[in-house]
Amino acid sequence: MAIDYGSRSRSHVLPQTLRAPVEGRMWREFGYLLLSVPISLALFCYAVTMTAAGAGLLVTFLGIPVLAASLAGCRAFGMLERARARALLGLDVAEPAPARGRRSGLLSWVGAVLKSGVSWRHLLYALLHMPWALFAFIVSVTFWCVSWALFLYPLWQWTLADNTNQPGIALYSDGDGNGFYLDTPFEIAVTSALGFLLVLISPWLIRGLTFVDRILVIGLLGPSLLASRVSELESDRGVVVDTAAADLRRIERDLHDGAQARLVALAMDLGLAKEKLAEDPKAAARMVDEAHGEVKTALQELRDLARGIHPAVLTDRGLDAALSAVASRCTVPVTVEVDLPARPAPAIEGIAYFTVSELLQNISKHSRARRAAVDVWQTQDRLMLQVRDDGVGGAGAASGSGLAGLTERLDAVDGVLVIDSPAGGPTTITAELPWRG
Repeated sequence: MAIDYGSRSRSHVLPQTLRAPVEGRMWREFGYLLLSVPISLALFCYAVTMTAAGAGLLVTFLGIPVLAASLAGCRAFGMLERARARALLGLDVAEPAPARGRRSGLLSWVGAVLKSGVSWRHLLYALLHMPWALFAFIVSVTFWCVSWALFLYPLWQWTLADNTNQPGIALYSDGDGNGFYLDTPFEIAVTSALGFLLVLISPWLIRGLTFVDRILVIGLLGPSLLASRVSELESDRGVVVDTAAADLRRIERDLHDGAQARLVALAMDLGLAKEKLAEDPKAAARMVDEAHGEVKTALQELRDLARGIHPAVLTDRGLDAALSAVASRCTVPVTVEVDLPARPAPAIEGIAYFTVSELLQNISKHSRARRAAVDVWQTQDRLMLQVRDDGVGGAGAASGSGLAGLTERLDAVDGVLVIDSPAGGPTTITAELPWRG
């Protein structure tokens, strides 16, 4: 994407305070407040009329469908309000879950709408937003008009000349032309300066008024925090299940293709050696010797596999010793510094170990680095990990990469992975985990 650095630098010649009254943000927020009045009035009238009609008809079978229709209409207005906030305030609020019944049909939909907390929050927004919109409209328009009128007073004060030939605003007049008028150069300058000060304040006043609108939109028109958290936990649970299944498949594959295949070959070699033991003892001894070497190799593979599941040194001695052991197997020199006042939760400790192990493997395979460093420390209730190298850079969490899988694994425990790896290096990857899982 091309960037016009020249225009960007020109737009920052003036300080933010002087730019604010004429910037697009101020006009968009001001436009939001102006549009809020007709929209909120229409929404308020609709909500009150339909809800009152539904409540009045509850004595008949029509009351519940009418009440459900009023709530559904408020949800439709909510879509408009979220779109307006997105366009004018830059506020992107997620769509709440639609009201769906357990079965198809009108009655099921009516029940789902009436039982949905989202629907009732939309109705509450319709009732609360109208008085606030009127207040914000009156305050913003009055303040904006007065500030600009005073600021531009030198340009139009001559239009207020009355039949006494006294130009300017009369702060006091007895009707015969006697009084105090803002007509001297000093008075005009002071009036304009006061207006200029109010003009500078007006964007921040408007921004403060729209801040309340932001709270209303987020709190009443967005998905509930509980529903969002449940959805997030369901997603995290799916990631954890998928990760556990992938780990089980990896362990099964390593056992099948590695140690299991080697042990099968070892059993066959020992069987042949047993058959040759009587007729050719030297050949049998040679085969037993080769089988002994295979046993050592199989044991090493099993140790590596067990270390990949959960290393004993991590359980016995903690992250410092475990990460030092991982660093010693890296193909580049690695400096490890662990500064922890205590041991974190076992599950978090395991995730931290495997995170560093995966990152060091990436350094060995892809970075072409000459040295690397691992730092581990605690910040309040968070465990921080940082792995740095002086390699070629270019690492990223693209779909399907190891870093993408690592990011998902950290997300499952409310962790964060931040990658800073420009082309040409160096690479710094920081992981943040909860101290207690």
